Amino acid sequence: MFDEAGGVDGVAGPLRSSGPARRPGRSAGRRTAVALLVLPLLGALGLVMGPAGSAPAQAASACSGRLVKTVTFAAGSLRVYKSRAYACAVTVAKKPGPRRTMRVSLQPRGGHAVVDSGKFTTLAGPVTVHALNRCVRASGAVGGSSGSTGWILC
Repeated sequence: MFDEAGGVDGVAGPLRSSGPARRPGRSAGRRTAVALLVLPLLGALGLVMGPAGSAPAQAASACSGRLVKTVTFAAGSLRVYKSRAYACAVTVAKKPGPRRTMRVSLQPRGGHAVVDSGKFTTLAGPVTVHALNRCVRASGAVGGSSGSTGWILC
C-alpha cells in the first residue's frame, strides 16, 4: 500500500516523519478546493438556494391528488382530494393549538367508511379509500362543529 517514500503503489509522495499522521491543513485545503468547485455548479443548477424568484413553498398536503372539495365550518375545514383511483380526506383545524377531539370519515358508495378520530392539534387523517368510478361522501369535525359533503365525485 505505502512505500518507504510515502507514496501509494509506487507513486512518489512526500516523506512522512511520524507514521501515518497527515500534515495539518492538507485535507482541509482539498475540501476547500472541492467546495469552491462544486458549490458554484450546484448554485447554477438551483440546487443550493432554489430557483430565483420563486414563491414561498406552501405546506405539503397530507393527501396526494388534486383538491376537489373543501367544506368549511366554525372550527376548521374538511378537504377531499382525488387521484385517479383513490379519494382522500383530512380535517384541518382553523387554529392549531392544544389537543382537541377531531374526526374525519370517508366512505365509498357501497363500502364501509374509513374513520380517523382522536385528540389532535392540527389535523385528523388522512383517510384514503379506493374510489375508481365510485361516489364518496366525507365528513369532518373539530370539537363541537362539523361539516359533510354528501355524495360527490359521481
